[in-house]
Amino acid sequence: MRSISLVTYFVVLGSVFAISLAQAKEPADTTLETITVTANKINEDVQNIPQSITVMDEVILDEKGITSIPEMISEIPNMRVTSSPPNGNTVSFRGLNSSLFTSNNPVVLYIDGIPTTDQYAYSASFANIERIEVLRGPQGTLYGKDAIGGVINIVTKTPTDEWHGKVGAEYGRFNHMQGIFNTSGPLVDNKLFLGVNGQFQQDDGWIENTYTGMDSDADPSEEQRINGYFLYTPTQAFTARLTLSGERIDGSWINGYSLPGSADINEVNRDDAEEVSFDTTDCETEQEIFSQSLKLSYDFEVMTLTSITTHKYSELDYLTDGDYGDDPTYAGLTHFMHIDFENYTQEIRLAGNNETGIRWVGGLYFDYEDREEGPLGQQFPVYGYEYEMNCESDTESTTYAIFGQVIIPFKKRFELTLGGRYQYINKDYALDTYYLPVGTSGVPMFSLDTGKDWSVFIPKAALSYSLNNNWNTYASYSEGYMPGGFNYFASSGTAEDNSFEPQRSKNYEIGIKGRLDRLRMAASIFYMNIEDIHVYKTSGMEYYYTDNADSAHSQGVELELAYRLTDSIELTGSFGIIDAEYDRYDAGDGVSFDGEKIQTTPSYTANIGATYIHPKGFYSRVDLKATGETYFYNDINKSFDKEDAYITLAARVGYQTGSWDFYVYGKNLTDKEYITSYTPTSTYSLIEFGDPLTVGVGVRYRF
Repeated sequence: MRSISLVTYFVVLGSVFAISLAQAKEPADTTLETITVTANKINEDVQNIPQSITVMDEVILDEKGITSIPEMISEIPNMRVTSSPPNGNTVSFRGLNSSLFTSNNPVVLYIDGIPTTDQYAYSASFANIERIEVLRGPQGTLYGKDAIGGVINIVTKTPTDEWHGKVGAEYGRFNHMQGIFNTSGPLVDNKLFLGVNGQFQQDDGWIENTYTGMDSDADPSEEQRINGYFLYTPTQAFTARLTLSGERIDGSWINGYSLPGSADINEVNRDDAEEVSFDTTDCETEQEIFSQSLKLSYDFEVMTLTSITTHKYSELDYLTDGDYGDDPTYAGLTHFMHIDFENYTQEIRLAGNNETGIRWVGGLYFDYEDREEGPLGQQFPVYGYEYEMNCESDTESTTYAIFGQVIIPFKKRFELTLGGRYQYINKDYALDTYYLPVGTSGVPMFSLDTGKDWSVFIPKAALSYSLNNNWNTYASYSEGYMPGGFNYFASSGTAEDNSFEPQRSKNYEIGIKGRLDRLRMAASIFYMNIEDIHVYKTSGMEYYYTDNADSAHSQGVELELAYRLTDSIELTGSFGIIDAEYDRYDAGDGVSFDGEKIQTTPSYTANIGATYIHPKGFYSRVDLKATGETYFYNDINKSFDKEDAYITLAARVGYQTGSWDFYVYGKNLTDKEYITSYTPTSTYSLIEFGDPLTVGVGVRYRF
């Protein structure tokens, strides 16, 4: 606890210093505006909500050049994401990681009410965003079964009675090209509105394939996203919004290279990854995502009834080189994966319309998922022959829930928040595993047909105290929950051997937040107990099987600041420091990981930025990001290997005139080499890196 205590001391000291600065006399035009959010599914001032929340609006996103979920996540204290063609976007937050055999991230992504937990479909268009609310800490009470770590709530713009929009384009290093457009307006004045937007991107990547006869661009990528919606407002009380979205994401190679055997993490080099040699044609990742939502809302003056119906379908095909190289014994052999995922949700809720006094929200929730995996496996040589292991599974999951939350003010300055969610989850699972010579068919070597159900109550309580009109303190307790599941790559054992229990967490947090004209600040201290952590182990040809580590904990501090130095200069910062480790983790075969650091959890994160806007239209932005030492799990050596801390620098300079915006940008300006993923196996080690120095130019036009 000593390191956390020191951190707490410096956070408090820095906060007091910042507040004292803010108390100096300042001109009125430096005042920071109030931020209204819908974190509790009712409109509230962000400073009055007793939990950690990061808010980014369109202006901030444009200033920083953020156009994707991974770029946005890198701004959040103690949050990390790894982007990789075979694994999608996997998120780590406060010591909580993605669940391998449910493919769920611990932070749920919501886009206008459409939920996404699946790491393979964890993406969004940034063409029409009004703001992003990142709710840190367990959010299961209002947001459901998977929000064990938090929620990213994306709120898109509502059209007005005039047509507005924007178009833009970028070009950068490695033949990076990006286009964006957005337009919305009335079809029938005051009653029917239409909005259409899109985002397109392609990149040749920074890795060259030197194998004779292969495309020299080893890791090109393309992304296309189209969204459209109709908003119908026949009366002041009733609104209906139908949203349709489509995405296509194409990738190929990993963002790195492979080395034979268990490579030493301290000896790998990004320069060596700039040229690779692999001998399999048609290495690719192809994904298509389609989603629809219908939101109906009726205002009864004293309360509002809302219905949100969603459907989401994604299809993923992945094929890559069997040894991630050119070993002749693996020539033509591949890793392969096909996933069909379909999800339906229905939420009906009532919320009181009071802006002061007692506020409340409650409702019912239904969720159905069907996840079909297969073909899923790999091909490999066995004594001169070529064999293939292929697993084909189907998991159906149904969830029913009832939830509610009430905010009760008392004694003038106090507010008590109480919430809870009761949910029932049922999963049915069927698996067939095949082990056959490549190109042949036959009966399964192993099969499972089983199911499980779980029920749970997820509580939340918070007490806030208003120091004055601008500053609030709070203390909160909340529980998080991630459902259990089954091993979809099993080749032996019983149903019990190949299932794992739900992961639970208990989160304690105290914090302070507020503003003083030039300054906005939020600081918090948290402690989390984590039980039955989802983990995997390897064992011979079975490769992966499921398990739960008994317990772990994480503790840390988070601080966010925005300071308007003058009417032209704003300074921002976000900082997170964390200590996260396993308490009891029996890894089997006499191996214990008690006391080991939790993997992919940086010891600290820091973002420091400065924006300058000249009255004549010139502007600039500089951002420094620091990431602390991070551990990766090495299953071959049964160890947790450390990647050292690193710092990256980004900048943006532009000029706005009328409706036009011209800019140049640079990312990773110091060309820092750092590892984002490290996966050793018995035959090879996969190492992925962050992108090297990237520069580019862009233009946007608003109308």
